[in-house]
Amino acid sequence: MSLFGFFVITGERSESRPKPQHMDDINQKHPAPASKDEPAAIPVEKTFPAMKQPRRCKRANGEERSLSCDQCGKTFTLIGSLKSHQLIHTGVKPFSCDQCGKTFTLRCNLKTHQLIHTGVKPFSCDQCGKSFTQICNLKSHQLIHTGVKSFSCDQCGKTFTHRWSLKTHQVVHTKFKAFSCDQCGKSFTQIGHLKAHQLIHTGVKPFSCDQCGKTFTHRWSLKLHQVIHTEVKAFSCDLCGKSFTQIGHLKSHQLIHTGVKPFSCDQCGKTFTHRASLKRHQLIHTGVKPFSCDQCGKSFTLKTHFNRHYMIHVGGKSFVCDLCGNSFTGISRLKMHQLIHSGVKSFVCGDCGKAFTHMTGLKSHQRTHSGVKSFVCGDCGKAFIHYKSLWSHQKTHKVSSCEKSGRPMGHYPDRVHLNTVGETGVLNKSSSGCCVKLKKLEIRLHRIQL
Repeated sequence: MSLFGFFVITGERSESRPKPQHMDDINQKHPAPASKDEPAAIPVEKTFPAMKQPRRCKRANGEERSLSCDQCGKTFTLIGSLKSHQLIHTGVKPFSCDQCGKTFTLRCNLKTHQLIHTGVKPFSCDQCGKSFTQICNLKSHQLIHTGVKSFSCDQCGKTFTHRWSLKTHQVVHTKFKAFSCDQCGKSFTQIGHLKAHQLIHTGVKPFSCDQCGKTFTHRWSLKLHQVIHTEVKAFSCDLCGKSFTQIGHLKSHQLIHTGVKPFSCDQCGKTFTHRASLKRHQLIHTGVKPFSCDQCGKSFTLKTHFNRHYMIHVGGKSFVCDLCGNSFTGISRLKMHQLIHSGVKSFVCGDCGKAFTHMTGLKSHQRTHSGVKSFVCGDCGKAFIHYKSLWSHQKTHKVSSCEKSGRPMGHYPDRVHLNTVGETGVLNKSSSGCCVKLKKLEIRLHRIQL
């Protein structure tokens, strides 16, 4: 009785319970069976496992804690990112490209690299037409067209479009060059620069210019070279008017006008505007002249000097001035000459205001104000301000005589004994005797005894 009453009470209590709101929907989707023999449909609610969230390290107060690499100090918010990064320091690269053999630390980097071999670049810039294999590279490129440089160096003030460009630049101020070439010892701040440099030692130049055939080790060197053939010089110096194909060459040139020469030779004290000029100069002190002429045996320290000399043997004065007809062995000599016709004298002396067409002329003039006599005669010790003065003076110590007539030739060792022989074989002497200066090519020369 009591048990029955218990069920009655519980049944009443169960009827008084509120029906779940979603039960009506369940009954509509899963109706009761038509007969007792038919099993009732059991509602099953499909569930999905929750996506695994990135593991973040948080402090006790709920704030995210940054994870730092104990080798390089780089910080991360995700522990997975830190672990992936730490693989770089191990040097292990287990993922290799089956087409070029390049190895990678992470599989994702290998997959990204393999897109290069397909040649497919589906993401194109609508401003310049440059295409990319990945959309992230396109977005990074498009920032260049905006002109916005949000990242500034706190040491020199130079600004950059991308954060990674700033970080790469900041290594320059540390002067720490951790990556060294095992062949020549040259060191670099970035491993990418080291790898690009090491290609030089291989001697392989796979990139060729389709206009002149010149080959290059790097693709960017080819692109810089190809601008020459366009003859477009968009970057012009506002002081002397000289124009350049690249802005880097313009900036390097503008340093000349400042007069600042921060690079000094530790052997002779000579100063230079550019580091490259100092390095070229220091080769002189070594005495090494690896470039030798196979025609006359003369050797040179620099290849540019050898090339200029070699043009003499081949008779190549192919660069002719269209104003005066004067010809030169090199284009640089012609351009220097053409400045004379322009009348532009952009190099001005700060002491007297005298202007010169070339920097060499200004330097030679400035020695007059300094009074320094750097050129000393090895025979008598007399010193001169200019080299030409020393050269003229040294002739006085060389009294020459003609080997044919025995007559003294004075203080001019560059004179020769000349016989002008006509068709009849009669000797035609000049008014000054047999010892005259060379004037014509059809004469027979007798070398003098020094």
